[in-house]
Amino acid sequence: MSPTLLLFAQSLLIGLSIAAPVGQIGVLAIQRTLQDGRAAGVATGLGAALADAVYGAIGAYGVSAVTAWLLGARQALSLAGAAFLLWLAWRTARAPVATVAAATRPAAGRLLRMVGGTFVLTLSNPSTILSFVAVFGVLAGRAPVSAPWVMVAGVLVGSALWWLLLAAAVGAVRERFDMRWQRAVNALSAAVLAGFALWQLLSLLPGTPASGR
Repeated sequence: MSPTLLLFAQSLLIGLSIAAPVGQIGVLAIQRTLQDGRAAGVATGLGAALADAVYGAIGAYGVSAVTAWLLGARQALSLAGAAFLLWLAWRTARAPVATVAAATRPAAGRLLRMVGGTFVLTLSNPSTILSFVAVFGVLAGRAPVSAPWVMVAGVLVGSALWWLLLAAAVGAVRERFDMRWQRAVNALSAAVLAGFALWQLLSLLPGTPASGR
């Protein structure tokens, strides 16, 4: 395997491993897939994948000034992210439930808003940058080629791959969820999103670990 391809594969695994743990984005992607179909789940995850690529670029290119600013603005970003999560929880709890047969693919504009919303939500957790800087620092030191773009592309593909797989898996069982189950999923998702918002606020307290994705 060529050095460039090996570096891409390693970065892809990094993107996949960072996206895979279930957090607020995972809950949101599952709920939207059940509510609006695979396209909505993929759009939700794609926003997170793009944010991962941004953080990956910062880590790969070693942009120390941006890293310092993100960490310095952690409190403000976390507050904004928590507020956004609470708004999403409220919207999810009030979301109308449609039958699967009547459900249609969301309009392009709504899909773009899903991408943008999860992109901003993922960026609101700047502690993620620490993992990218640490891992990419090791990769860059061992890589026989100087190609930060390869690492960024690998993270983007790896993260996007996870969201495609998740949307496909949830979409495959979507027809089994009747309106009663969808209402229950919406209520549970809203409660979990509100819980993540509370945890993100608590993470600002000294000695509390940062919230996950």
